[in-house]
Amino acid sequence: MNKHYFETNDGLRLPKVGFGTVYVKGTQGVASTLSAINNGYRLIDTSTNYNNEGMVGEAVRQSSVPREELIISSKLPGEAHDYDKAILMIQESLYRTGLDYFDKYLIHWPLPRIDKYAEAWQALVDAQKFGLIKSIGVSNFLEEHLDRIIDETGVTPATNQIERHPYFNNNELVRVNKERGILTEGWSPFGRGKLNVLDIDVLKEIGKKYGKSPAQVVLRWNIENDVLTVAKAASPKNQKANLDIFDFSLTDEEIELINTLDKGEPGRVEGQHPNEYEEFD
Repeated sequence: MNKHYFETNDGLRLPKVGFGTVYVKGTQGVASTLSAINNGYRLIDTSTNYNNEGMVGEAVRQSSVPREELIISSKLPGEAHDYDKAILMIQESLYRTGLDYFDKYLIHWPLPRIDKYAEAWQALVDAQKFGLIKSIGVSNFLEEHLDRIIDETGVTPATNQIERHPYFNNNELVRVNKERGILTEGWSPFGRGKLNVLDIDVLKEIGKKYGKSPAQVVLRWNIENDVLTVAKAASPKNQKANLDIFDFSLTDEEIELINTLDKGEPGRVEGQHPNEYEEFD
């Protein structure tokens, strides 16, 4: 396996670190995303609910990097889990970005209370056949959600994007994904707010050994667990640093030490349990 890429079960080659765009908008967002592309990022992660798909599309147009070398990923919002609504939403998102296709597209949350995620998944399966999407996946799906959509459609998601950081390592779900041939993507790798993992002394000490920052240690920890990481970085310096993680490796003992930082459910950055979170705002 190429040290810089993962390959999905449907043949898409994905960089091991992607650029996250949550809260990144407008002219400032275009500049930040262009900076990321210029600094080597090729996977750009957005979502309809981030309200910035247009910004991402503009960055793609302004970039000197050919479209076919970029991987643009977006997500289906909860309001569009009905089959027909999902197909229209995917088309609308493409119009917003000004792109002809998404390289990757995910269902953002399963929303089991409304119980239409299997219907939404069928829409993604068909949208892939229509040529609107190259690779299809899900986000925040638990084992029972994954097994249901696989059983009902016969199609296994390429990726499952889940919350993962040292305070909530989600290792069991990483294992579940791997057993099914699904690549795990990690969101919020550095925590958030009061759960900022970059202040953890253990990560600082490990980083000192390798001449790396706590953020770089976290990204390396993910890679060595076969997890693609979507990382947000505003400054060019941090953007470059987040990609400078392929010249060192963690020991098994260091990986296990990071795993022991897990807080379980209290470690979630915003308490968003996939069986309870309602993603409609």
